Amino acid sequence: MYQDPVDRPQSDKEWKLIEKMVGSINVEQRRARRWGIFFKLMTFAYLFVALTLFAPGNIDTKDIGADGNFTALVDVRGVIADGEEASADLIVTGLRNAFDAEGAKAVVLRINSPGGSPVQSGYVYDEIKRLRALHDIPVYAVISDLGASGAYYIAAAADEIYADKASLVGSIGVVGSGFGFVDVMKKIGVERRQFTSGEHKAFLDPFTPLNKEEKTFWEGVLATTHKQFIDQVKKGRGDRLSEDERLFSGLVWTGEQALGLGLIDGLGNSSYVARELVGAEKIVDFTPQPSPFEALVGRLGASMGQGLAASLGLTNSPLSLK
Repeated sequence: MYQDPVDRPQSDKEWKLIEKMVGSINVEQRRARRWGIFFKLMTFAYLFVALTLFAPGNIDTKDIGADGNFTALVDVRGVIADGEEASADLIVTGLRNAFDAEGAKAVVLRINSPGGSPVQSGYVYDEIKRLRALHDIPVYAVISDLGASGAYYIAAAADEIYADKASLVGSIGVVGSGFGFVDVMKKIGVERRQFTSGEHKAFLDPFTPLNKEEKTFWEGVLATTHKQFIDQVKKGRGDRLSEDERLFSGLVWTGEQALGLGLIDGLGNSSYVARELVGAEKIVDFTPQPSPFEALVGRLGASMGQGLAASLGLTNSPLSLK
């Protein structure tokens, strides 16, 4: 097809202009992306530095007042279990730092916990007794809202226990709970297929009928754990405990009632103990603290894990102090 030679230069100029405009747009887009990445990196770096600078860390005792007299504080907060905020490892780390701190006149365990693992509670109890024997420093347990079950187990290791008049104290018992889905399985026509090696390997399986022999065995495990709990409480509290037969029944009492039962020694909070009993009003917190970044990641991970566990029906611990 014939094209007028007069029109071609005009067409070439238009195409070159279009190409130049497209090229300019691409350059601007690349430049914008680079700046976007740069600002994102700068924002991330700023947040990282901020989190690092303001992250709570372990106490540096060099910053404590010149007189060096203070009351060391360690929190027991939440469910006592491995991997939790009130895990034995974290509590014991705080306790060791508190006992080793020069100038600490006493250690206060500030408790707000419903209890949890008997193993974790027993570990903390034993460590308190060990550290107390190594250091000439008294230990006080102070219960705020709740000091029940495994939390009271830990408190019993202290020289004295204090609580608010409305605190909930006690619950000296053991529970092992679960569900039974045998009739539901039959009703919806689902067949259970499970293969084990060992006659009683699956005795806690909720999808098989409850065996009387296994039930008796499990009750024996609970009774043994309960006896261990009672023995440690008696060892810690001694003759301060009343003779009330309900004391080890799993019941929980207010702080005012607990005082009459000998479960606690008086009414008061951690500030009262530091000021009136220890004589060192200044309180220094030795509770191990995660950085804000670790706390955020931990909360996200915990939320996802709890959601998954709930969807799979895995939220119940087989054995806990309650």
